[in-house]
Amino acid sequence: MAGIGPVQLLTVAFGPDAKFEGRIIEELGVLEAGEQIRVLDMLFVRKEPGGQLFTLDYQAESMGDTVAALLGLSGDRPPVTGPRTPSPDAGGAFGLSVSEIRSMAEAMDPGSAAAFILLEHVWATGLKHAIRGAGGIPVAEGFLTEEALAPVAAELALAARRVEERGAGA
Repeated sequence: MAGIGPVQLLTVAFGPDAKFEGRIIEELGVLEAGEQIRVLDMLFVRKEPGGQLFTLDYQAESMGDTVAALLGLSGDRPPVTGPRTPSPDAGGAFGLSVSEIRSMAEAMDPGSAAAFILLEHVWATGLKHAIRGAGGIPVAEGFLTEEALAPVAAELALAARRVEERGAGA
């Protein structure tokens, strides 16, 4: 996987009153067109009131096969191939395990739906290789919640203004 950027499984939950108007797919297309991300696979899953999981069709042929296998919703299990990324301790790998991924689908509330989107962060390919080349090992990553950002909101706004001003002056 030397030529591929960092891969993320983005899981987005939707309640029974969710409005699917195509806006998410549209925005993913914008990000792909800008070569920021590449959507490797995507699957929409609904959990029925009785607890059964159903996949919802998506317009692209074969889209959803890889995520379905990761979730255990198909007979296929993705093979482990290529070199493994080192982890800081030999006891655990960094990132989501197959069992953690499968528990996300199982933990869905009855009547809810979720989008499981497998993304390659194309923009970070060089950064990934630079970190590995320097002997760096990822130990944490994640989107910060609004609550986590609240104590530093003023500092973030100031930093964003500085970056914009540098860009405008170039």
